[in-house]
Amino acid sequence: MKFTKFAQTIFTASTLAACAVPAFSAEVEVLHYWTSGGEAKSVAELKKMMEAKGISWKDFAVAGGGGENAMTALKARVIAGSAPTAAQIKGPSIQEWGNEGVLANIDTVAIEGKWDAALPKVVSNIMKYKGHYVAAPINVHRVNWLWINPDVLKRSGAVVPASFAEFFVAADKIKKAGFIAVAHGGQPWQDATVFESVALGVGGAEFYKKALVQLDQATLTGPTMIKTFDTLGKIKTYIDKDSAGRDWNLATAMVINGKAGMQFMGDWAKGEFTAAGKQPGKDFLCVAAPGTEHAYTFNIDSLTMFNMAKPEQQKARFFPRIRITPDDKKINETPR
Repeated sequence: MKFTKFAQTIFTASTLAACAVPAFSAEVEVLHYWTSGGEAKSVAELKKMMEAKGISWKDFAVAGGGGENAMTALKARVIAGSAPTAAQIKGPSIQEWGNEGVLANIDTVAIEGKWDAALPKVVSNIMKYKGHYVAAPINVHRVNWLWINPDVLKRSGAVVPASFAEFFVAADKIKKAGFIAVAHGGQPWQDATVFESVALGVGGAEFYKKALVQLDQATLTGPTMIKTFDTLGKIKTYIDKDSAGRDWNLATAMVINGKAGMQFMGDWAKGEFTAAGKQPGKDFLCVAAPGTEHAYTFNIDSLTMFNMAKPEQQKARFFPRIRITPDDKKINETPR
């Protein structure tokens, strides 16, 4: 997770406290899937922020990088009538939960914190259901990154690729030198992550938007999409045979440990390098995925707030908040 001053200002203890018991021993239960080494350190920072405001954070961590296991657990809890105070939910899923009528309105916090003025609309719109805030943004991730072990590159006689033509030249050299060229975990969300970066790199931003956002049928079935799948298929030939089911952080560890040369992954991967004591620019490199230097695909981690079953848990307890300053308005677009 990338925590910026911006995110820390937006996400204060008061946001979760709005759904907590209004007592000195207030407690909030948070369901999330931030369980890798780097993610766990970030969660610890959130807990510190809560504790500083007198709120106890009850951890409900469910392992699984894509969040499928966490969403299954969340559905079970909501159906049983015991929803957690908040849950890590992304994008369209927030709207789906809103349709179920189980989300808490946190407009009071958002209005006092002037979220509409501080957040870009592309972010605030995702945090709202029918015009009302129901979720607090924690970060904005850039997804289209390529992570590289420079020592593997050097020992292979390869150079950092800027295009897919250069990528395959580098991959050939890395493979010939006895390393795994591309570290990957064969899970659906990881496959989708690579596919989207390839689509953006092969076809550009306009193609990406028409095909994957607007779902234009002519674009989806056209020659550029065919080239995208051909490129993706070629990348798969550089992935080791044991990749099926591998968690993303284990694939990152392959790059960290010098077993593999490159990995397509979002900026959350930096937390794993940092947790391993690695230095950017020296022990690892992070560059835009081939062909995507001037484009930016993103996702947003947020904590979505749920209505509590007990009446006393609905009462709000607001603590003094930090005001957002002009310097905080720009989302940090660098990897964490």
